[in-house]
Amino acid sequence: MTERVETRLVAGGRAQGAGAPLGSTIVVSSTYRLGGELEYGRDGNEAWRALEDLVGELEGGHGVAFGSGLAACAAVLDALPPGGTIVAPRSAYHGFTEQLRVREAAGRLRVRRIADIADAGEVAAALPGADMVWLETPSNPLIAIADIAAAAAAREPGCLLAVDGTFATPLLQQPLALGADIVVHSATKYIGGHADLLLGIAVCRDPAAAQRLAAVRVREGAIPGALEAFLALRGMRTLAVRLERAQANAGELAVRLDRHPAVTRVRYPGLPDDPGHALAARQMSGFGAMLAFETTGGADAADAVCARLRVISAATSLGGVETLIERRARYESERRAGTPETLLRLSVGIEHVEDLWADLDQALAAASS
Repeated sequence: MTERVETRLVAGGRAQGAGAPLGSTIVVSSTYRLGGELEYGRDGNEAWRALEDLVGELEGGHGVAFGSGLAACAAVLDALPPGGTIVAPRSAYHGFTEQLRVREAAGRLRVRRIADIADAGEVAAALPGADMVWLETPSNPLIAIADIAAAAAAREPGCLLAVDGTFATPLLQQPLALGADIVVHSATKYIGGHADLLLGIAVCRDPAAAQRLAAVRVREGAIPGALEAFLALRGMRTLAVRLERAQANAGELAVRLDRHPAVTRVRYPGLPDDPGHALAARQMSGFGAMLAFETTGGADAADAVCARLRVISAATSLGGVETLIERRARYESERRAGTPETLLRLSVGIEHVEDLWADLDQALAAASS
């Protein structure tokens, strides 16, 4: 019998057998006695393996954990040949776009930037001769939905398809099943879920590709800490219930924000008139807990909304139990990518939805008066 995902989240990655600890193990040694599989702490850790096994199982592939989401991204980019070509969205997580910018400036790779990652035709037109295509769906911070299966079908043989699935989590979207080769998660976000760790994970369809990523991890020293891996695995035990509550809150807030006179646009695929609604309904099993909205007035008015919030915190991360908000265009890379000046990214948490709405409503009213 194959258990449902909620059960696998609770049961997976645990030691088996009589006398085995029910909880996960934290191994804090950097050195191992010779003669065994491991010789040094950079080679592996029981906490990493348990996390990799569980996330890999959920995604249908082979997981490799890293010290951060950006470290996982960098390891995937290492698969590009010198001077290779990557097709990537112009608007994406700014840390990743900075990785591309620096590598491009140094002549290490060529970047074909897609203005609208949700336009499958534009993506397909950029693919001839590419070595890798990178999708982010839902995208950060515009919450655009990219067609994974269409990109997989349009690429040429030998072109790798990598997908950043951080916003969707392994519960709402399985890119490998849609034709991707690699899916990357910032486990700092929903997987950990409590704003208390930095960690990334990449999951490969091909076990040999996962071994190559693990070799990069050892060579470059991009290893996760044992405590961080333990915390991420513990966080995954409650991922299903956290995401269910946060997603329900996000859907309700999106509807109310869409009717608010101080809001000019809401970006959330759960809204029936959102451009990504139909594709998200096919590609995902839920619309997620990330949304973005644009306010009346300029950047100062949007900043004023953030400053007046009391329940919701102004902070740069996402995916935790707490609701966070941020004006993304304050980053230079976001401005270069065309992020609207008044766009506020909202990571919806698990607080009571009426408290969240009361906080947003009063902040919007005060900032627009």
